[in-house]
Amino acid sequence: MAMFSSFNISASALTAQRLRMDVVASNIANATTTRAQYVNGRWVPYQRKMVVMEAKAAQPSFSSMLEDRMQGSVGQGVRVTQIVNDSEPFKRVYNPTHPDADEEGYVLMPNVDLLKEQVDLLDATRAYEANVTALNASKAMFLKALEIGR
Repeated sequence: MAMFSSFNISASALTAQRLRMDVVASNIANATTTRAQYVNGRWVPYQRKMVVMEAKAAQPSFSSMLEDRMQGSVGQGVRVTQIVNDSEPFKRVYNPTHPDADEEGYVLMPNVDLLKEQVDLLDATRAYEANVTALNASKAMFLKALEIGR
């Protein structure tokens, strides 16, 4: 139903931003994990993960496209397409006492930058709050419309 499309759009954004916050929390929790995967006979540090989102495509049926055009479509929301690994190289930190140190005393550390993660978390939180505000505004408008009928 078209009158609930604003709820669906806000709900899809809330779900996507919640996943983004979960991924940021995982990155922060693994910021010092030097043994995340065992690849080719050696341990590899944790790799930072990022969420990729895109706008939801409209349903391809003719009737839904016609209805969208007649009503002035406002969009379908957002969806997460994938979670990708960051391609930045691992950090080399000099710590000869670490159990994973190489012959020169360097340890490969995850490519997680806590400052970037805090900024991403703040951005996701603000987007989540904005969508909660939009959802509450839509709800208030529907309640006022129902009061008119009394």
